Amino acid sequence: MTPRAASLPHSRLPLSRGASVVGSVTRGTTNPNRLRRMDRWIAATHGAELRRSAEPVAVDLGYGAAPWTAVELLARLRTAAPRTRVFGVEIEPARVAAALPYEREGLAFRHGGFEVPVPGRPVLIRAANVLRQYDEERVAEVWRGLCARLAPAGPGSRGGLLVEGTCDEIGRRHVWVALGPDGPRTVTFATRLGSLDRPSDLAERLPKALIHRNVPGEPVHAFLRDFDRAWAAAAPYASYGARQRWIRAVRDLAADWPVADGVARWRQGEVTVRWQALAPRG
Repeated sequence: MTPRAASLPHSRLPLSRGASVVGSVTRGTTNPNRLRRMDRWIAATHGAELRRSAEPVAVDLGYGAAPWTAVELLARLRTAAPRTRVFGVEIEPARVAAALPYEREGLAFRHGGFEVPVPGRPVLIRAANVLRQYDEERVAEVWRGLCARLAPAGPGSRGGLLVEGTCDEIGRRHVWVALGPDGPRTVTFATRLGSLDRPSDLAERLPKALIHRNVPGEPVHAFLRDFDRAWAAAAPYASYGARQRWIRAVRDLAADWPVADGVARWRQGEVTVRWQALAPRG
């Protein structure tokens, strides 16, 4: 992080002055394994799209002060789609220069921002902990721009995927939105179950589009309230472990909310819900 960026509030970080670079410098906080839950979900749910693509390009947008998350993304995606290529994209030139020694077959680094300066139309753009610094009003604009860069849908394909969300510093708690060329699709809540007191603990990691909407009258607030109630009702299952309690709570939650996944994902400490059910009102 540059001294100038460090002295400014996040919402006022300077816009990059590069001729075609769009965005603001982030704090750059990163840790190895921080995005493992998100990566695992992407490989499981989007691996087929990467495998069938003629050019399976994935982008780690805003990877931060060190390139660990891009290196890890390549390794994890290649377990599902061995031909995948990953581009790490950063708006801070010094971070790109520091990452270049980590380039290898299938992994490259580029200077850029929301314009996503990579060849072709990516099958995946992952933007983790990037929009947290922006005003809520900017989110829809950024989403539209990034979705426009995705590989389009076609026969037998839903097109590329944008995964945008937030996690804590060591990757115990994540919430992310998955978007296709057609816009938002789902919201996923993921956690290390052993660290969870109640599901609403994840509220602090809601992505920018939702974090200010966790108030009475908004759908995401009602969802977390109902999740806490289901978690409390599932307390007897705690004797079998936190995983069994989570599965029972999600099963009960699915009676009233459009849960989009099944037990195989719930066992990972995840639950995915249709975006329309949690979208902000107005």
